[in-house]
Amino acid sequence: MNTTPKTTDRAKSEGVFSAEERTAMKERAAELKEEAKRGKAADKAAADEASVLAKIATMAESDRAMAERLMALVADAAPGLSPKLYYGQPGWAKAGKVVVFFRSGLGDKERYSTVGFSGEAQLDDDGGLWPTAYALDHLTDEGAATIADLVRRAAG
Repeated sequence: MNTTPKTTDRAKSEGVFSAEERTAMKERAAELKEEAKRGKAADKAAADEASVLAKIATMAESDRAMAERLMALVADAAPGLSPKLYYGQPGWAKAGKVVVFFRSGLGDKERYSTVGFSGEAQLDDDGGLWPTAYALDHLTDEGAATIADLVRRAAG
């Protein structure tokens, strides 16, 4: 049995669609639009991650090692954060807004690199004092554990 909507002979000859056909076309158009959005979001996320990885690859060895370790640390501590360049440096964002970032000290001609937290980070403390950045000249296991804890809290 054929279950497709039928149009009248007059409607077909005049090029007019039935209400059912118009509804079906609108539903399909909405589906295609949603698929395109998902595809664009996935493409953008992949491009953002590739940009961050490319930036890290250009860093001097000591900063590259710290940035790579931070990349893994953030992915583990806050999987909801996505890599994204932030002022040309690696960052990790939630809903498109950077929460955590890394600044290469050698790239900035500074004596240390920085891991920092933007205003989007949820680190506010009842005491009115909370971290916004830490200097790094190397990353110990203890430092990595501290940063992982801060990243978890920052991501909410």
